[in-house]
Amino acid sequence: MSGTATADPARLPVGRPTPARQVRWPWRTALAALGGLAVYLAFPAHDLSALAVAGPAALALAVRGQRVRAGLWLGLVLGLVTMVPLLSWSGVYVGSFPWLALAVTEALYFALLGGATALTSRLPGWPVWAAALWVAQEALRGRWPLGGFPWGRLGFSQAEGPFTAFAAYGGVPLVGFAVALTGTLLAAAVVRARAVGEGRGARPVLRAAAVPLVAALAVPAVGGLAWLPLAGSSLTEGGPTRTVAVIQGNVPRAGLDFNAQRRAVLDNHAAETIRLADAVAAGDAAQPDLVIWPENSSDIDPYTNADAARVISRAAAAIDAPILVGAVVQGPGELISNTGIVWDPVTGPGETYVKRHPVPLAEYVPARPFFRFFSPLVDRVTDFAHGTEVGTLDIGGARVGDVICFEIAYDGLVSDVVDDGAGMIVVQTNNATFGYTDETEQQLAMSRLRAVEFGRTVVVAATSGVSAIVAPDGTLVHRSELFTADSFVEPIAQRDQRTVAERLGAAPEWLLTAIGVGAVLAALTTGRARRRVR
Repeated sequence: MSGTATADPARLPVGRPTPARQVRWPWRTALAALGGLAVYLAFPAHDLSALAVAGPAALALAVRGQRVRAGLWLGLVLGLVTMVPLLSWSGVYVGSFPWLALAVTEALYFALLGGATALTSRLPGWPVWAAALWVAQEALRGRWPLGGFPWGRLGFSQAEGPFTAFAAYGGVPLVGFAVALTGTLLAAAVVRARAVGEGRGARPVLRAAAVPLVAALAVPAVGGLAWLPLAGSSLTEGGPTRTVAVIQGNVPRAGLDFNAQRRAVLDNHAAETIRLADAVAAGDAAQPDLVIWPENSSDIDPYTNADAARVISRAAAAIDAPILVGAVVQGPGELISNTGIVWDPVTGPGETYVKRHPVPLAEYVPARPFFRFFSPLVDRVTDFAHGTEVGTLDIGGARVGDVICFEIAYDGLVSDVVDDGAGMIVVQTNNATFGYTDETEQQLAMSRLRAVEFGRTVVVAATSGVSAIVAPDGTLVHRSELFTADSFVEPIAQRDQRTVAERLGAAPEWLLTAIGVGAVLAALTTGRARRRVR
């Protein structure tokens, strides 16, 4: 019989970690991995959005009472299992190295999350601090380095469901916090049940777990009630309407060289526009006030190539409406610009928007000699200019907020156009470089969240799909298929109502981040005080 005293779990304070040896047991690693798998499956195209809560729950349980270094490892495991498959589309045509490098880099932020969650797991109220730390991790990951990469935020997994409405009150960060808080409260229920469960019977276990369990169920219930005052699924309510046409011309082939036949891509979009004009003339489609073409619909610079300009002008004259053309334009200097051009059927090119956030290593290469050491493919990238003006354009009587491709993932770039008076949001995108992967569906889910966040209809125009019209409540009114030519026309209200999320801007994210960072500082201070007492 050992002479070492052991603590009776039934006598421990409820919700406190047991004084067990701090060991990174295999079951903790397995639990973190399962949490990462659950988060991955919550995203399109798997669409098991309810599983998202299992990620924060699993991480909270795995790191509970562990040292920071164990938390770093467990967070890394969860991050890798989430990000490696989620970002697999990034390597579909360029090989595994860029994909894995990006996935590992993103997973390192989850390692920080795991370490911070372990550190704060001894504090009273730890489920709240753990959920706030998810927001803090995403805030950092979405901004640094090189402007960040906010793909895979918890909120983006909730294009529909009980958490979606939170977007209208605090944007994507509040949606992510609600998902994470539900998960950490479920973890707290498990911790409390285990603390009193050994040999005590079912009733004490249920009584101990009741409060966090009810709180966990209350979060999505509040989200369900939060829908009541929000905009509905109507495209025409909330302001004067403009009839909008979306054109998806398709590309000759998928892949990095989708635009090797640049003239074919331009001709495809012009031809689809002329087919729509014929349908309008026959009375089979409504006359549009404006037409949206996607990003890269003209990779021939229409300012310097008279033939490209004639093709666009012919299409605009046929449809008798201005076209927002996605073009690659030479300049400034040796750079090129990813540009949206308003092309009038009479006067030709007018207002423009230049993409403000080109994608690092895809649309420009910082420190090119350094990255060339890892892959010669960087020399296939021609540097794009960074635009400086907000993408709010006047087209056919509508004030349109234009964002290009991955810009839909960045909170500030979308809120800027709405703050500048956009009555609808347009996403010009080209997904041909990602083939038949989940990237398109993941990006579409972001557009659906933005519709709810700002109470605006979102129009997505893609070269090869998926093009869509998203109602202000996030529902899909129209969507195209991949690698098919398509078009659709809808009257869309130009709304000017402001959601709570728009009024608050980034404040919810900064507040939740401050709460998480404050909990870390409190845990460090408490730890130092405890060591001094010893």
